[in-house]
Amino acid sequence: MRIERKAAAGFAAAVLAGLTFGLTAVPARAQSLQDDFSIAVANDRAGEVKSLLARGADPDGVDRNGEPAIVLAARGGNAATLDVLLAAKASVNARNRFGDTALMLAALGGRLDLVKKLRAQGADVNQRGWTALIYAATGGHDDVIRYLLAEGAEIDAASPNGTTALMMAAREGRRTTLELLISRGADVNRRNENGASALEWARRGNETAMAERLRRAGARE
Repeated sequence: MRIERKAAAGFAAAVLAGLTFGLTAVPARAQSLQDDFSIAVANDRAGEVKSLLARGADPDGVDRNGEPAIVLAARGGNAATLDVLLAAKASVNARNRFGDTALMLAALGGRLDLVKKLRAQGADVNQRGWTALIYAATGGHDDVIRYLLAEGAEIDAASPNGTTALMMAAREGRRTTLELLISRGADVNRRNENGASALEWARRGNETAMAERLRRAGARE
C-alpha cells in the first residue's frame, strides 16, 4: 500500500536522523511515531493505536495524504479504533482535503453504528458543502437516512454545485431511497448549478419507474 511505503520511508529518515545526532532527530522521531499511528488507525489495530497515543501520537494528526485519523477510521469502518480515537477526544468534525468528515464517510459506507457513535460525540449533520445525508443517499443506505433526518439533517441541503440527496438517489438508481426522500418531503424540482434535476438524472439512467415516481410527486420536465 502507498501509505505503508511512505511510512517506511519516514521510518528510515527518522533512523538516519537519530544516528547523526542532528537537530532534526526529534522531529524525525515524532514523524515516525505519527506515521506508525496512521498505519495502525488505517488497519484497525486499536490496541496499537491506544499505545501510540500514550507515547505522544496526536489524535488529531493527519497522515501524509492529509487524512485525519478519525476520517481514516471511519473510511475503513474501523469501529474499535474509532472508539479509541473518540475516547482520546479526537476532533469529531475534522475534514480531509476533500472536505469529507468521519460522519460523511460512515454514512457513505452505511455504517449506522459508526454514525450514531460520531453523532453522540457532536458530529455535525448539517456541515457546509457535501453532507452526510447526501453521502448516505449516494450509497442507498435508508436506515442511515432515517436516523440523520431524525437528528435534524436538512433534507434539501445542497452541495457546492447544488446537488441534493434526492438527486444522488436518482443518479445512482437508489429506488427505495428515492421513495423515502420523496415521502419525507424532498423538493423534487430542485436543480443543480447545471440545471439538472432528480428527474433528469433518472431519465439519464433509464430509470423509467423512478422518473414516473418523480412526476407523480410533481416533478416538472
